[in-house]
Amino acid sequence: MENMQSVQVDIAEEEIKVSSFRYGLNSVLAFFGFSSKTHRASKKRAKLVGDIVTYIVLLFGAFLMIYPFWWMIAASFAQTGGQEGNNALSGLDWWPSPSAFGYDDAVGGFFRNYVVLFDRGFSGGIFDPSFSYWRAVANNLFYSIVPVVVGVITSAMAAFSFAKINWIGRNAVFMFLLAAIMVPGPSIMTTQYAMYQSFGFLNNWAVMVVPGLFGAIMTAFFIRQFLFGLPTSIIEAAKIDGAGYGRIFVGFILPLAMPAIVAQGLLSFMGCWNNYMGSYIFITGSSVWVNLPHAMTIMNSGTTFASDQGPILAAAVMCVLPVIILFAIFQKMIIGSLMLTGSKE
Repeated sequence: MENMQSVQVDIAEEEIKVSSFRYGLNSVLAFFGFSSKTHRASKKRAKLVGDIVTYIVLLFGAFLMIYPFWWMIAASFAQTGGQEGNNALSGLDWWPSPSAFGYDDAVGGFFRNYVVLFDRGFSGGIFDPSFSYWRAVANNLFYSIVPVVVGVITSAMAAFSFAKINWIGRNAVFMFLLAAIMVPGPSIMTTQYAMYQSFGFLNNWAVMVVPGLFGAIMTAFFIRQFLFGLPTSIIEAAKIDGAGYGRIFVGFILPLAMPAIVAQGLLSFMGCWNNYMGSYIFITGSSVWVNLPHAMTIMNSGTTFASDQGPILAAAVMCVLPVIILFAIFQKMIIGSLMLTGSKE
């Protein structure tokens, strides 16, 4: 008993020695939302501190993603020719020096880089037999519109078959196609190159258009999930009235699934518009069939803009601008379609 009392006395004396330090530390921790024996933290304050930390992390992540894009836009208006222009691109400035806007090289002013890009960046027009900037823009539109329109319809037909038509081995075939997605695309490009070469697709428009006409399994997957939310009774009633699957697809499935089809079409358009790897591997730089992202690398490696990066940055802005505009206009439709793909009848 006496030993226990002595131990308690020693503990009390130790607490007296460190009580001031412990009290101050606990008060600081309580302010930031951490409770202790001596201080109770408010739940509202703890939530406030947690929210502040969360927003700081999110703002930092947003800065890492937005700043390169903002700097590209700012640098596209700056002087980038000569030594002064190289200095303008050497630092991470929020906006290039205003003195850079006075640079004059045949044309000058705030939009100098864009004028140079459109005027003498590439000679010729859309139908010019030689390589030109406008030809690259036309190629990109052709590669992005034709495969997307036809490919999305093809994917919707496959999705209708997988979702609403009962046939032997349907789920097994769909699982096999989904497993093919797990194979990285770059790992099969060597095989694709040999196959396209045997078909005569290399270095012309066919290599960028024909494969996309047969649809994509991911597009079919999302449309299939959307179709699961449509009532099968509509299809059964149409079959009783004598309609075939083609009539059912055109008359019922396409109108009802149009939100998902349009959303997937927009996402496919973005992918085709930014398909730099396909053009770079399957089309040589000397061909007139290169797409716009590939054309920008040719600009960067050529001698025309070797010491003037401004027009290249202007071309980069023009390349991403259509995609940003489309996403800004149809973002609600895209997000809503992706949310509805989780529904199932």
